Amino acid sequence: MSTTTATTTAPASTESKGGFTAAAANYLDERTSISGAVKEFGRKIFPDHWSFLLGEVALYSFVVILLTGSFLTFFFQASMAEVHYDGSYVPLKGVEMSAAMASTLDISFDIRGGLLMRQIHHWAALLFVASIGLHMLRIFFTGAFRKPRELNWVIGFVLFILAMAEGFTGYSLPDDLLSGNGLRIIDGMIKGLPLIGTWTSYLLFGGEFPGDQIVGRLYTLHILLLPAIVVLFIALHLMFVVIHKHTQYPGPGKTQQNVVGYPILPVYAAKAGGFFFIVFGVLAVIGSFFTINPIWNYGPYDPSPVSAGTQPDWYIGFADGALRLVPPHLEFVWLAHTWSFNIILPVLVLGLFIVLVLFYPFIEAWITGDKREHHLLDRPRNAPTRTAIGAAGVTFYAALWAAASSDLIATHFRLTMEGVIHSLQFMLIVGPFIAYFVTKRICLALQKKDREIALHGYESGRIVRLPGGEYIEVHQPVDEYERWKLVSHDSYKPLMIRPNARGKITTGQRFRAGLSRWFFEDRIAPVSRTEIESSHDHH
Repeated sequence: MSTTTATTTAPASTESKGGFTAAAANYLDERTSISGAVKEFGRKIFPDHWSFLLGEVALYSFVVILLTGSFLTFFFQASMAEVHYDGSYVPLKGVEMSAAMASTLDISFDIRGGLLMRQIHHWAALLFVASIGLHMLRIFFTGAFRKPRELNWVIGFVLFILAMAEGFTGYSLPDDLLSGNGLRIIDGMIKGLPLIGTWTSYLLFGGEFPGDQIVGRLYTLHILLLPAIVVLFIALHLMFVVIHKHTQYPGPGKTQQNVVGYPILPVYAAKAGGFFFIVFGVLAVIGSFFTINPIWNYGPYDPSPVSAGTQPDWYIGFADGALRLVPPHLEFVWLAHTWSFNIILPVLVLGLFIVLVLFYPFIEAWITGDKREHHLLDRPRNAPTRTAIGAAGVTFYAALWAAASSDLIATHFRLTMEGVIHSLQFMLIVGPFIAYFVTKRICLALQKKDREIALHGYESGRIVRLPGGEYIEVHQPVDEYERWKLVSHDSYKPLMIRPNARGKITTGQRFRAGLSRWFFEDRIAPVSRTEIESSHDHH
């Protein structure tokens, strides 16, 4: 009897000491089968190159935005009702302002930790947009957007647009002078659109600008609709990353199927956790020591005292710059409507630019006829046309971005405003072409240099005299890893024009073949194995 009792009570004793967690895990797994998903996810390999951390910075900064934003929502009042400020900031005491502005001042001066949270939130938003932009530049210049990842490029670029929308709706909420001027610019752009402009403005602002509902509507967009869409797209982006696996840089042991790096569990998960706290800590330090958006200096919005030198957040600068660079006298009346091409033209140009970037993976695949899957990244120099296109696009964006500060450039460097505008207009039109040709020549020159190094090694600077009296320079041989990096790329050729089923060559085929020749017209063939062997025999 005693033996039986001891045998039956031992498992119960063990479970009571340490088996509760295991029992709970088994209970959850039996009803959700989550263990299979965790094992599958944990086996995924994450490459160890530093450039892959840019996407993580974007993810972690968004988490910081959610945490700090949740704190701020408890104290912010999204109302444009007029109140008289009665808070701690003495210079604005008794000043009439909206409840949104007053609550933002209260957060900054009367809520413990409020100003720190505001500043961390704002800096995290800037870092979120910047890290997404840099992450997409890395993807573009290395060709990581190619099949099967075209859709993930589209998702990432939509995230970039949503991040800018989140930032704009966020810094427009305090209803201070700076945000009010920004909304006034948006209102002017909307009203400049023919036929639908006025109605759209009334719908957005709830009447004539500034209306009495814009802050509440922006608040709903900022804390509810846009974050929900961002979370959805982040989830889709990560899902496709897991499905397609990560791309990686070429090297020994790395193939289209074999990813070299660390498994997510447990190695990479521990690293990622530490990196999150580093990002959070850096943002906390920046938010503690560097003031951003000091609305108490601007005061409440009033259209009469428009201050000089007001600048939007950096990621909206390209749109402001586009408005400044449009030539004057582009308005005319037609069909009883005013057609303001000083507004229509920038909107069309920016819209075309965004569409081209959004669908670039499909455009390049159509031009090159490349239908293969790509899991190894390109060195930018080995895709000279793509790299040159990227440099041209960055130059175009930079000209627009710089134009947003044209007034500050003129005053700080004591230049004429017209001279600054004309220079930036030249940069906007001619700059991308210069950047394209210079970048392409640099890429081809680097390819030729790589070819020489792969065949003959590095110059050592040591001169040797041969028995026959000839002087030669002894070259330092290249190791296997370095040679792999220099020669491991494909040589693409322009598409061949082939007759269709009716035996005709259509105009579309000729156009596509012409674009393909342009894309591949200048290329350096990679070093072949035969050339390497003959070079070794020669040495």
